[in-house]
Amino acid sequence: MPKHGKKYRKVVAEIDRRKLYTLDEAIELALKARYANFDESLDIAVRLGVDPRHADQMIRSSIVLPHGTGKDVRVLVFAVGDKEKEALEAGADHVGGKELVEKIKEGWLEFDKAIATPDMMGEVGKIGRILGPRGLMPNAKLGTVTFDVARAVREAKAGKVDFRVDKAGVVHAMMGKVSFGPEKLKENILAFVDKLIQLKPASAKGVYLRGVSISTTMGAGIKIDPAELRTAVKQAA
Repeated sequence: MPKHGKKYRKVVAEIDRRKLYTLDEAIELALKARYANFDESLDIAVRLGVDPRHADQMIRSSIVLPHGTGKDVRVLVFAVGDKEKEALEAGADHVGGKELVEKIKEGWLEFDKAIATPDMMGEVGKIGRILGPRGLMPNAKLGTVTFDVARAVREAKAGKVDFRVDKAGVVHAMMGKVSFGPEKLKENILAFVDKLIQLKPASAKGVYLRGVSISTTMGAGIKIDPAELRTAVKQAA
């Protein structure tokens, strides 16, 4: 098994692995326990009471966090004509049609998010095996296949987070940078969990929010009390 360094072991020693913290306590502890010499991300993992094997319980959506993610997102748009100009004016980093498809076929992948107008999906589908496994394939359900490319580009640049439940029923997402401070991180987390609650499938039975934890990039996981978190979400609404 890999051995952790002294700094990591010191951080873990400050966390009670058996305790369920309140959201405020968890964020405070995560920020206090950080030790990396760069601006770490704060990530969240939520275990849901769903069975992803059933199509009606596959949670997949996106959200524009109140304070973004703090990440500089490189946006590529597959569009031609007026939509190409619209995308560029909205701040897209790369815009084009067939020439971009060919460039990607050759191995170029210098972007973080891809958006496409519906009329371009025939071409984009040719590189689905390249984009799909990397989570870069435009998807209508996530708002990245649209003729409203200006809005899609602005949302992507603002820190729109795409998420989906994995085979174990867990949703992972980035909630921002530790430099945001506790209040902004809390607001981002509350907005994200509220979105998850809204997406609860009618067919999902029993406890929906089964487990929640947050961690910085280099830090250990800190468990949050799901019941307290649900109450905090309602109070913030």
